Amino acid sequence: MDIDQASETCSRVLDTISGAVIAERSFLETVLTGVLARGHVLLEDVPGTGKTLTARSVATALGLSFSRIQFTPDLLPADVTGTNIYDERDRSFEFSPGPVFANVVLADEINRAPPKTQAALLEAMEEGQVTVDGETHQLPKPFFVIATQNPVEQEGTFTLPEAQVDRFVVKSAIGYPDLDGEVELLRRRAGREEQSPSIERVLDRESVVAIRRAPEQVRVDDDLLRYMAELTRETRTDRRVRVGVSPRGTQRLFEATRARAVIEGRTFVTPDDVKRVAQSVLAHRLVLTPDARVEDVQKADVIAEVLDRVSVPTVD
Repeated sequence: MDIDQASETCSRVLDTISGAVIAERSFLETVLTGVLARGHVLLEDVPGTGKTLTARSVATALGLSFSRIQFTPDLLPADVTGTNIYDERDRSFEFSPGPVFANVVLADEINRAPPKTQAALLEAMEEGQVTVDGETHQLPKPFFVIATQNPVEQEGTFTLPEAQVDRFVVKSAIGYPDLDGEVELLRRRAGREEQSPSIERVLDRESVVAIRRAPEQVRVDDDLLRYMAELTRETRTDRRVRVGVSPRGTQRLFEATRARAVIEGRTFVTPDDVKRVAQSVLAHRLVLTPDARVEDVQKADVIAEVLDRVSVPTVD
C-alpha cells in the first residue's frame, strides 16, 4: 500500500469513527497515529467522555477482533493472560487463552490493577507474547493495547511504572465535547433502541497489516533526525525534570512522526509533523523532580518550552 492509498484509507477510517464518537478529529488522528506507529495508546480522562466507545469503534472500523479487560485491584495475571486447565479425560494440561488474545485490547482503568498484573500485560505490550508456566504463546497480529485511566478517583489505584508508561507511543485525552457536539450526542441517542451507535467495518486484518507498513516509505531528512534527537536530549537537561525522554522515546517520536506524515498524505516529514506529535509522544515519558511537582509544573508545559528553545531546521 503506497502513501496515497494509506492516507485515503486513514481518512475513511477517521470519518467512520467520527460517526460514532463525538470528539475532535485531532484526537482521533492521535489515536490512529499510535496504531500506524505499531504501538499502544494511553487515554487519560474523566469517566463518561467516550474512551471505551473510541477503543471499540477503532477495532470495528479496522475489522479487528476486540477484547475488553476491566482492571480491578483483585485482578490476577491469569485473568489477563490465560491459564493452563487440567483435562481429566487425557490427564494433561491445556492452555486456555485469556482476554489479551485479541487484535485490539482495551485495558480499562489500567491503573486499578496491582503491579503484578500490570507486569503481565507489559510482556504482551513489548514482546507480543505471554508466558504461562514457562511456556510462551504468541499473540495475534496485529496487536495493540488501548489503555484508559481516570485522573480522578485515585483511591485504590496503582501508579503505572515508568517502564510501562514508556511503552505507550502516545498519550491523549478525549476531553468534553463543545455545546454543538453535546447536542449532537443527544440527537444521536434520540429514538434509538440500542445504547451504542453502530459503526461500519472499513478494513480487514490484512489491510491493517499493510497500512502499518506505509510509514516505512516516508523519507526523513538528516536535519529532522537531528531535530528530534535535540528535542529529547533537551528534556534531560531541564532543571524541572528528574528523568527525561529515553532513547526509546526518541525512536517513538520518529515512528509517530512518520505515521503522521502518512495521515497527511506526504512521502516526507516536516518540522510541523514533529511538533504536532511531540506533546502526545513525549510528555508522558517525563519524570518531574519533587520540587517541580510541588510547584505544580505540568509536563505539557515542559515540552512546549523545549519546542520553543530548540531551533527548527529549514526543510526545502
